[in-house]
Amino acid sequence: MPLRLRAAGLTDIGCVRERNEDAFLADATTGLFIVADGMGGRNGGEVAARRLVELLPEILRRRMRDEATADRNDAQAMRTMLEAAVMEASGAIRAEGEATLENLGMGAAIVATLVVGSNAHIAHMGDSRAYLLRAGGVRQLTHDHSIVEALLRNGEISPQEAADHPARGRLTRFAGMEPAIEPATQTVDLLGGDRLMLCTDGLWGLVGDRTMAGILSCPDGCEATCRALIAAGKAAGGEDNLTAVVVDIVEGLTA
Repeated sequence: MPLRLRAAGLTDIGCVRERNEDAFLADATTGLFIVADGMGGRNGGEVAARRLVELLPEILRRRMRDEATADRNDAQAMRTMLEAAVMEASGAIRAEGEATLENLGMGAAIVATLVVGSNAHIAHMGDSRAYLLRAGGVRQLTHDHSIVEALLRNGEISPQEAADHPARGRLTRFAGMEPAIEPATQTVDLLGGDRLMLCTDGLWGLVGDRTMAGILSCPDGCEATCRALIAAGKAAGGEDNLTAVVVDIVEGLTA
């Protein structure tokens, strides 16, 4: 049976910050889903996140139009196209930041998912994450590009130390960085009944794995699930902006 998508997204300023520097796109029609978490300058983070969400769909539409003969079932071709689109958007963010002193050095963590047929092609830079709920179990799909993640991976700190490490939030890869660097990419085969979730560190950093799994496993719709995730993050302190995009993979039903 063909797979269809239902999706929703929600962003919240949280309980502490003065502005929301997160942005998202949840477009079930095109199968494109983006979460961006801005950084840099007085207004640069907000600008970078918003511009990424504006630019990437335009770039992908152009690239898919220009490569109309490409096999959409070719996972490698689709990953390559998404990678190139994210790198182009990253270069545009860098150029825009260099054009104004106020936004100099702006950038953003980004996780983008392009669903084509039964494949989810994922590209990410930074510490915004993608998760997959399948058969009641939640799996983290992405690995953070951050100093803390590198220290954890090398066994230099424990998970407990990572929670409040002074380098937390310092990224090793992000959109807009100089020199240019490619995003990490992967393809996940989707099944009917799967649920994808993209979010910023303001959410996953406060909502524990068990709580997240419980919320994602509830039979509520995408919008209600986003609201529950944001509410859980705010109840835990809401120290940062919080953003979630939830995508349901529906088998044989209209979206």
